[in-house]
Amino acid sequence: MPVPPPQPTTVVWLHPEAPAKPAEGAPCNGCGLCCLAEPCPLGVLVSRRRRGACVALRWSDVDQRYWCGMVADPAGVTGLTHPWAVRAMSALARRWIASGVGCDARLDVQGPPSGNQLK
Repeated sequence: MPVPPPQPTTVVWLHPEAPAKPAEGAPCNGCGLCCLAEPCPLGVLVSRRRRGACVALRWSDVDQRYWCGMVADPAGVTGLTHPWAVRAMSALARRWIASGVGCDARLDVQGPPSGNQLK
């Protein structure tokens, strides 16, 4: 039986206070891993890139979690400030990213080696 080729490794840097990635299918807890690994289809539009971290991702010191900027702060991401447009973009973004459906990030998380902790 042939051995499958090794999967490419992507390194992302999470905020030190970010919550741990939830199990696949569990509610999103704002760990940010999926958006830091690559943008979703909506993130591709606002980031103008297909690889790397989504520019719309926002860290919240108050909530100690990541939020999609298109949901939490569409005006800050797009520059559009009309209240009706901001509400519409936020509502559309919730639907497009399937907010509330559950974690769909099929990513394995590995912390840094014990001897390489950042200080």
